Amino acid sequence: MAFNGRYTCDDPIKFMKMQKIVQVLNYLAIKAGGRINKLKALKLIYFADRYHLRKYGRLISNDTYYAMKLGPVPSLACDIAESDAYLDDSYLEYAGEYIHPIDNGCENSIEYNSIKSADLDLFSETDIEAINYVWQKFGEIEPFRLAEMTHDYPEWQKHSKVAKRNRRVDMEIIDFLDDPREDIDKIFELSDQDKECLREQIVERNKIEIAWSI
Repeated sequence: MAFNGRYTCDDPIKFMKMQKIVQVLNYLAIKAGGRINKLKALKLIYFADRYHLRKYGRLISNDTYYAMKLGPVPSLACDIAESDAYLDDSYLEYAGEYIHPIDNGCENSIEYNSIKSADLDLFSETDIEAINYVWQKFGEIEPFRLAEMTHDYPEWQKHSKVAKRNRRVDMEIIDFLDDPREDIDKIFELSDQDKECLREQIVERNKIEIAWSI
């Protein structure tokens, strides 16, 4: 499922982003005993990103998110987990050192194995904190139940009508700061003041990233 066209290794920043996403996928597989369902891994990444953004002001993965039928999807993580042919050979080579996809004949039943220890040097302490928190909280939940749970969050719900028609919609990470209804786990609690400060940080960071890309 190629999301963003062909990836290349020409941009070192993007290549480093890819490396970190591979290690997140790998780390989750290791925590699952060496093998994990792709759908489950992607939903755990979403919850870890939501936690980390709300607590520390940035995503772990720095991935681009789409709202789709089965919830929020970190796009590059999805392509890597599937060893998508649109990925540059350098991406596939790096990912292939750490994880190996297992195609069970159905897109959402794809699994992958960890084949090498995770390179934890690519993670901050807070990255590991977030992933471990999410694993402890959601690690025993089945993939499709996790997908259903992501539908309770406002960043997906605002796109649900389109997403349910098997179409994808760009998500804004700033929406991860919005709270679900009262009976749903917020993943990390924020005051209104916290939310406003984080929104300002995210807007400023986006401006800087746009300026650097020109």
